[in-house]
Amino acid sequence: MTWEYLGYIASVFLVISLMMSNVIKLRWFNLTGCICFTVYGVMIQAWPVALTNGLLAFVNLYHLYKLHRSD
Repeated sequence: MTWEYLGYIASVFLVISLMMSNVIKLRWFNLTGCICFTVYGVMIQAWPVALTNGLLAFVNLYHLYKLHRSD
């Protein structure tokens, strides 16, 4: 597997996340895409991609935690 495929998979997850009307599903799909992009960025040594998506993964986790606590 070339790492390029992981970048495409990450992009698909991010696009799907933006089509969600349910905020919890949006966050989970976006988190998955961010994690994939973080791994992709590290593997191709694209540090801005890895850093940005790693931070966004934590943002998604934070919001998922807040949503879970409000239930």
